[in-house]
Amino acid sequence: MRADVEWASIPALVRSAAQRYADAEAVVDGRTRISYAELGARVERAAAACLASGLETGDRVAVWAPNSLDWIVSALGAVSAGAVLVPLNTRFKGAEAADVLRRSGARLLFVTGTFLGTSYVASLRRAAGEGPGSGPLPGLPALERVVVLSDDAPADFRTWKDFLAEGEGTGAAEVRRREAELTRESLSDIIFTSGTTGRPKGAMITHGQTLRAYDIWADLAGLRAADRYLIVNPFFHTFGYKAGVIACLTRGATMIPQPVFNVATALANIAAERVSVLPGPPTLHQQLLDHPARDAHDLSALRLVVTGAAVVPLRLVERLRGELGVDTVLTAYGLSEASGIVTMCRREDAPTVIASTSGRAIPGTEVRVEAPAGTPGEVLVRGFNVMRGYYEDEAATAETMTEDGWLRTGDVGVLDESGNLRITDRIKDMFIVGGFNAYPAEIEQLLTLHPDVADAAVIGVPDARLGEVGKAFVVRRPDTALTGDDLIAWSRREMANYKVPRAVEFVTELPRNASGKVVKGELRRRRPG
Repeated sequence: MRADVEWASIPALVRSAAQRYADAEAVVDGRTRISYAELGARVERAAAACLASGLETGDRVAVWAPNSLDWIVSALGAVSAGAVLVPLNTRFKGAEAADVLRRSGARLLFVTGTFLGTSYVASLRRAAGEGPGSGPLPGLPALERVVVLSDDAPADFRTWKDFLAEGEGTGAAEVRRREAELTRESLSDIIFTSGTTGRPKGAMITHGQTLRAYDIWADLAGLRAADRYLIVNPFFHTFGYKAGVIACLTRGATMIPQPVFNVATALANIAAERVSVLPGPPTLHQQLLDHPARDAHDLSALRLVVTGAAVVPLRLVERLRGELGVDTVLTAYGLSEASGIVTMCRREDAPTVIASTSGRAIPGTEVRVEAPAGTPGEVLVRGFNVMRGYYEDEAATAETMTEDGWLRTGDVGVLDESGNLRITDRIKDMFIVGGFNAYPAEIEQLLTLHPDVADAAVIGVPDARLGEVGKAFVVRRPDTALTGDDLIAWSRREMANYKVPRAVEFVTELPRNASGKVVKGELRRRRPG
C-alpha cells in the first residue's frame, strides 16, 4: 500500500513505527539510547505539551537547533499536534532567523541554548528584542512562546523540561483527536529557501507528499530495519529531516544524529555504532576516505551511501566501493520545492551512470528539459512531490509553477536516452558550499549593508575542500579604505558561515548589460587581481 494512503499523516507513521518496531533501537544520541516505543511516548508527550500551550491545527512551529534527539522529539511532537513545522538553518544569525520567524508567523519556537559557541537566545534577543509585541521577543509579535532545549532558560522563556511538564494534564485521547484532524492534504512543513531575489520563500509541503516521497526514497535506497543511519545532513534540510528521520521511521532503522560534520567524530561513530548508512554531500565522503586515521577505524558495516548536491567523481564511487567495501552508492537530485527529491539512481545502475548523472525520475513524477534531446535546458518537474506553492507569496508561486503543474527548477540539465538527468548549471547562480546552498543575490544584499560598500556581486569559485566558495567583487564607497579582510570579518558577524565570501576583489565598477544586470560570466572569466 502507498505510504500516504497507509498512514495519511506523519503522527500516524510515528505511532505505527512505535508499535511495529517497539523494542528496536530508534535513536542513539550520545549516551542516550531509546527504543521506538520510547520515541513514540516522548513524541506523544511533546504533542500533549503543544496542545496545552494552546497550539491550533495549522499553526506554525519553528525549530532552531542542531541534529539531536530533542530536535526529533520537538519537531515530531509539534507536527503530531497539527502544527506546520518551520525548520531554521543552524548557520543563521539572529536577524536571518528572525526574518523567517516573522514571515512564517510562527507561534512557538524550540531553540537550542548554545551551539558552536553561540547563544541562539542572545542572538535572537539582539535581533528581535524590541518591537510592538508583548511576547518573549517583542520584535516578533506572533511568537507567543520560546522553549529552550536545555536545563535553563531566561525568565520569560521556558525550559524543555518545564514545557513538557505543562502537558501532563493533556491525555493521549486529546492528542489522537488532534491527529485525526490531519489528512494527506494537510501541510506538514514549510521549508524556507532563498531565491535569486534574496528574499526567503517558504515551500509548502503536505503530510501525504512527505510520506510518499520518503517511502519511495527508502525503497530505492534499500533502507531496512537492521540499518544504523548516521544522520550528518542537518535536520533543517529535507536531506536530513526527511531522507533521515522520516525514512528511518518508515523502515525502523536506527537514527544516530551528529550535530556537526567532523570527520574524526564521524569515523568514531561509524566504528562504535556499526553504522551501515551514511548519506551526505560528496565532500563528506571525500574527507572520510582521505582522513589519515581512517584505517584505525572499523568501517566494515558501512553498506549504503546516497549523495547528491554536485556531480560525483567516478573515482569517488570507485573508492567507496573498493576501499571501504560499500555495496551501494547512489546519487540523487532534488530541491525543497519538490519535497527534496526528483530523481534518483537505481541500485542496479552502472558506476558510470551513478557518477555522471542524478538518476531517473522517481515513481509518480515526470522530468523534462526545455531543450532538444541531449542538449542543456531548464529542468522542469511535475508530480505528487511538487510543492503546494510558496507560503503567502502568490507572485513567486506563479513565476515558478506553470498552469499545468510543472515546476520550474531554475537548474539547467541534460536528459539521456534512458531518462537519466545530468545537472550542468544553475540558472539561479546558486553555488554549493560544503553541501549548503549559497545564493549570490542574498549575499550581495547583505554585503551592501556594509557602510563602505557601494555595490557588490558574488560568484562561486572552485575550492578543494568545500567544492565551491563565494568570491565577492566589491565597489567601495568614495574615500573609504575598506580591505578584503575587514569585509570578510564583518561578513562572519552578519551572515551564516557558508555564505561568507572567502575572497574579495575590489573593482571600480561592475560589468552590467543594457538592462542593468551584472554580467556574471565576465566576472568568472577574470583572473584574481
